[in-house]
Amino acid sequence: MRAQRVVRLADLVDQLGVTAVTVRRDVTALADQGLVFRVHGGITVPGHGDPPPTSARTAHLLVGMVAPSEDYYWPAVIQGAQAAVAASGGRLALRTSSYDAAEDRRQVVKLLERGVRTLLVAPSTTGPAGLDLVRWLSGLSVPVVLIERMPPPELPAIGLDAAVTDHASGAGLAVRHLAALGHRGVGLVLSRRSPHQAAIRAGWSAAVSSLDMPVDGTPAVEVPPYGSPGWASACDEVLDRCARAGVRALLVHADREAIGLLDRARDRGLDVPGDLAVVSYDDEVAAASDPPLTAVRPQKHRLGALAAQLALARAADPLDRPAHRVALWPSLTVRESCGASRNCPE
Repeated sequence: MRAQRVVRLADLVDQLGVTAVTVRRDVTALADQGLVFRVHGGITVPGHGDPPPTSARTAHLLVGMVAPSEDYYWPAVIQGAQAAVAASGGRLALRTSSYDAAEDRRQVVKLLERGVRTLLVAPSTTGPAGLDLVRWLSGLSVPVVLIERMPPPELPAIGLDAAVTDHASGAGLAVRHLAALGHRGVGLVLSRRSPHQAAIRAGWSAAVSSLDMPVDGTPAVEVPPYGSPGWASACDEVLDRCARAGVRALLVHADREAIGLLDRARDRGLDVPGDLAVVSYDDEVAAASDPPLTAVRPQKHRLGALAAQLALARAADPLDRPAHRVALWPSLTVRESCGASRNCPE
């Protein structure tokens, strides 16, 4: 089969001496694992690094995407989705929203009117409006894949596919790395507007608890976005609390807030990493910081590609494919701000 690369399903029935139902069932299982790709009337075995093949069902397919932003965090996700759709012979149609359920719905309607055959959506999922939006998305006539969003727990039976980053695990990586460097307390600073702050806080809390780190007096706070009113005073309060509690390590979300906090620390005569070790969460511009920031890096391009592949697979097999919920772990890039060698194990 690997020598032929493409095999017709009818030939498999004849060669294996089994029923067509058995072949279709086994092919579905293999395709779900990415071990084979479906093409019209058969399957193909991917070579190393091969993109998914163009098929009759995905060629020229118009895939819609609604992202909450075109800047900071989302460009790499969008690029990953666009690359995967283009590799299949389709085209991505992008609309942006603004973390607002009504605007999310309006943009989805525009894409449906445009003729998209499947959708990637990062919707608002909180509050009554968010719940209604997810219910509405699940009832559309085209497949929908959620990206960086899971269906809310209030809707446990919603059968939507989803591709997300495991931000809680990313936060845990950062805390454990700092613990391995000898820190017995790790504070947490979160950007107030981030939709990922709850998951990052949960991961930080779980890691701190599992490592028996003290939490009394340790800062775990939300701060205004970098440069906004109240930012400087919130930063100073974090540094004051670190000094009072003897905390010498911080996980900061996101890069802009981490870089701004380094500036405030330097203004107060603190050395990074000598007096305060810092790990950033996002790794958008962390390498350009002075000193360069150790950072947790969500796999954004891969996330976009994975979500698009789920959408294309759903469009090609809308009935027999079970719901897929896939979570990607972030990675940790070690730089100077934590006080460890770049060759230090992550």
